[in-house]
Amino acid sequence: MNKTILVTGGAGFIGSAVVRHLINDTTHTVINLDKLTYAGNLESLHSVDSDSRYHFEQIDICDAEGVRSVLEQYQPDIIMHLAAESHVDRSIDGPGEFIQTNVVGTYTLLEQARAYWSGLTGQKRESFKFHHISTDEVYGDLPHPDEVDSGTELPLFTETTPYAPSSPYSASKASSDQLVRSWLRTYNLPTLVTNCSNNYGPYHFPEKLIPLVILNALAGKPLPVYGKGNQIRDWLYVEDHARALVLVALKGKIGETYNIGGHNEKQNLEVVNTICSILDEVKPKEVPYAEQITYVQDRPGHDMRYAIDASKIERELGWSPQETFESGIRKTIEWYLNNESWWQAVQDGSYQGERLGAGN
Repeated sequence: MNKTILVTGGAGFIGSAVVRHLINDTTHTVINLDKLTYAGNLESLHSVDSDSRYHFEQIDICDAEGVRSVLEQYQPDIIMHLAAESHVDRSIDGPGEFIQTNVVGTYTLLEQARAYWSGLTGQKRESFKFHHISTDEVYGDLPHPDEVDSGTELPLFTETTPYAPSSPYSASKASSDQLVRSWLRTYNLPTLVTNCSNNYGPYHFPEKLIPLVILNALAGKPLPVYGKGNQIRDWLYVEDHARALVLVALKGKIGETYNIGGHNEKQNLEVVNTICSILDEVKPKEVPYAEQITYVQDRPGHDMRYAIDASKIERELGWSPQETFESGIRKTIEWYLNNESWWQAVQDGSYQGERLGAGN
């Protein structure tokens, strides 16, 4: 049965991947509600924006009246809430926007969703879902191999790992997660939550590690590595994540949390060196790209290791990632090489690849 799905933040990196997947691979109708901040880019949706099942509304999730009018007009069956400020470094420099969008915005959206859902009847009311998309950073960090005896089995984040956020960003997402769960407990609003590991792939705004390294390498600029570069992240290809999110939205169980990870733990320095070696192969120059690597002061409060146990979503919903890190990173690099017009337009804006979040 075809659904009408409201995607908040649908012009962002993960949101646009969700919208493209819904339009290209399903028969559902999509309403993209996005404020279009610096990281929202309608060019990322150019391939689907002429489809009759796609609709765009430029609205801030903190705008209660705007959200209410969209809910009344389109009558969605599912809300997928991805709209968020998402960059740790920016949250260090300016935490206020993160509290406003991620906490106040989520509260506003929840209240409008509750009012809308309360007015529904029959099967429309029974099948309604509010799917909140979050991050593994809410859990804090995990023991690092450098900190334990060799051979010691290292723990992973599970759906029951206690929250211990380290940055203003992760604290704001932890707050929004708990708001969503409390609206289920207190008001019976049918909600579910997903927490994902680090995403990468096409259309990624170049303040994040992988696109920043690719574009700095191509421009002959330094490749900044925080601290020793031994921070470990679990990398998830964004199109794998989009498939998982739509699966949870359609088939996930109300009240449940699902962790989504790529089974790809890599040290940051290993990620940077991998990008350099692929670029050496596909776009060679006289000097190896790795000679551009520069070590810079570490981020304040930097979590050392994230890693997700994604066995629950695999066991209960049948999802697993299709891309390895090796296949996904190659696809990502090739996309940036073939889509210069997209990232040139992004770089013509306010962000020029400068260091953010030094905490000064």
